[in-house]
Amino acid sequence: MRVAVVGLGVEGRSALKSLLDRNMDVYASDLDLDIPIEPQDGLEIDLGFHNFEKIRSADAVVISPSLWNLNSFKSFQNNDKLLSDVFTHHKSTLTIGVTGTNGKTTTCLMITSILQKAGYKVLVGGNAGGGFHGYTEIILEAENNDYDVMVVEVCDMTLNFCRGSFDLDLVVVTNQGKDHLDIHQSQNNYLNSLREFIMDKETILNQDDPLLVELGKSSSEVHYFHKDNERKLKLFGKFNQENAAASAKVAEVMGIRRELVDEVLGSFKGVVGRTEIMDISGSKLVIGKTDNVDAVQAVMREVDFQVAIVGTPRRNEPWRFEILKEIEKHQPQIIALFPGLDNTVAEAKKVLENYTGQIVELDNNQEVMEFAKKSLESNLTVFLGGNGQENLMRIRRKLLENDL
Repeated sequence: MRVAVVGLGVEGRSALKSLLDRNMDVYASDLDLDIPIEPQDGLEIDLGFHNFEKIRSADAVVISPSLWNLNSFKSFQNNDKLLSDVFTHHKSTLTIGVTGTNGKTTTCLMITSILQKAGYKVLVGGNAGGGFHGYTEIILEAENNDYDVMVVEVCDMTLNFCRGSFDLDLVVVTNQGKDHLDIHQSQNNYLNSLREFIMDKETILNQDDPLLVELGKSSSEVHYFHKDNERKLKLFGKFNQENAAASAKVAEVMGIRRELVDEVLGSFKGVVGRTEIMDISGSKLVIGKTDNVDAVQAVMREVDFQVAIVGTPRRNEPWRFEILKEIEKHQPQIIALFPGLDNTVAEAKKVLENYTGQIVELDNNQEVMEFAKKSLESNLTVFLGGNGQENLMRIRRKLLENDL
């Protein structure tokens, strides 16, 4: 079988791996000339242009989510050539989609743990940017093995793609906030995309968010969850009570008994890379995925930090600089800036116009680790987050190796 993969961003590259691992021939293309892909057997690739003749002649086509809405690729969505139309076993499996600004991965894995404990055979995956292996992988895996339930993480940038690729029986929206505004242009546009996504679907929504409650009028049937701050969790942060409440509501809708749900959620240990609190050198470090202002705001409500070490965003993502304004409100003693996704430290300093403490500039991961370690050894409470998830996880590993 020959498959065309159009667009080689994170999802496209994940699709390549899934297809090549299954010994399929692949034609891949992207307009970008600088794509980090090594030559491989079975792979033909064009960079700088798309060869539509080769795409049309393929047995199946994978269109990257970022290209899904372009007119050039609309015809492929209507001729039964999409991979999700060629391989269809996943469409007969009960499918739960989990989306929202924050908490998607944790909620997916909580739901999966509950369902597995209840005796279901569960396939979990989806959004490659969230740490899973991508949408192509879950479609192909469902084709080869029988599962009772699929749990799919749906990034807010892939809403239309996922609505067209999966038959979603139940949709969970954890929350809504400001992220990926380069795609949505405004939060109102994002809400409109969410409205279209849940249209005529059975939906589970956050009752604490009035905008989501309003959105619920578009779904065929809506169930609301409300966080229970009395629930015993092993996870850091009251925001995880929302994730637990969403997962418990899924279980309730599926008729799973409350005692089993409480047992699973009470022992759930979290997801590596998501926000966690660590005891290092006798002091508290909070570290993890906090790359939008809503995530940072949730963490800042939990702890009074004396030191905030923050990875800076890309220049073309100005909304992410709001992270710094949120931290500034809390006036930690020190804000240390390091290149997270881009070296925008100079731009970040300008954002902190009302900050009265000390600003420190760090040039690389080694300096970040040394500064964090020194701060912790001085019995200071440290937040390490912002942009640059891969950098943050490397620093986390180094701190664990050196201090625990």
